[in-house]
Amino acid sequence: MPSQAERQPSTNSAGTPLPYGPVVTLEVERRHAGRVERVQGFVAEEVPVCMMLNDEPYSVMMLSPRDIPDFVLGFCLTEGILSSSHQLLNVRVDRHPEGLVANCTVPRDCAEALLARQRNLTSRTGCGLCGVRNLADAVRTPGKIGAGVAVASGAIARAHRDLCCCQAFNQQTGAVHAAGWADVDGRVLHVREDVGRHNALDKLIGHLARTGFNANDGFCVITSRASYEMVVKAATVGMTLLAAVSAPTALAVRMARDTNLTLAGFVRGNDLVLYSHPERVGTNEERS
Repeated sequence: MPSQAERQPSTNSAGTPLPYGPVVTLEVERRHAGRVERVQGFVAEEVPVCMMLNDEPYSVMMLSPRDIPDFVLGFCLTEGILSSSHQLLNVRVDRHPEGLVANCTVPRDCAEALLARQRNLTSRTGCGLCGVRNLADAVRTPGKIGAGVAVASGAIARAHRDLCCCQAFNQQTGAVHAAGWADVDGRVLHVREDVGRHNALDKLIGHLARTGFNANDGFCVITSRASYEMVVKAATVGMTLLAAVSAPTALAVRMARDTNLTLAGFVRGNDLVLYSHPERVGTNEERS
């Protein structure tokens, strides 16, 4: 289960809590079974976050205002901006009237190469490709990943049950996705939540990279469908098993097969569907 330290608010480089929270409380009118009442409601917050590289604007994303440094690192790794967590030298997150600004300090050659590509993308929570300029940028193919872990299907079922219990913000709002990292027995060790499924995975990857990540130690579970972008992000950092509660797309399946990623979908209780490389997943009775 995530530690209490993981549940603390995001902070800027000075350690000061950011002014935005991931959940907003407001009065709403609820109508149920013929009754009308004014009650306290909880809705998920989302704010524009401008990511800057060495003081130069790079992209704007809509995010849950939490774990922004984790998101920045994960996004930089999965988008190929950086090849190592050590290249992210510093992140300062500040509030502006329109949202948040995350200014990242990276090696000069990394920043110059990216800005030369002129890939200034503006994305939304529901789309990971808005603003991409050409087809070559839209479909990236990671290299093949290693052998990775072998797990019993019961471990995947357990991980999804644990993940639901770890979604504090979604339990309040019903509007937040989660990505979790589980060990080979299905114990969920780390969780990140966000209004965007891509963002939640980037936040998880950033956290894992920052705290010491070994792809052979476990697998990834997500509360969303397994889109192409989710497969690419997982494969880019060497994850070998991605298990989703909903269906994958055909492109996601092709990418998983090409990169040697085991892709599971429709994880419901002890049931699941394996779309690629099923050899990593044993029966419930097997302990891999």
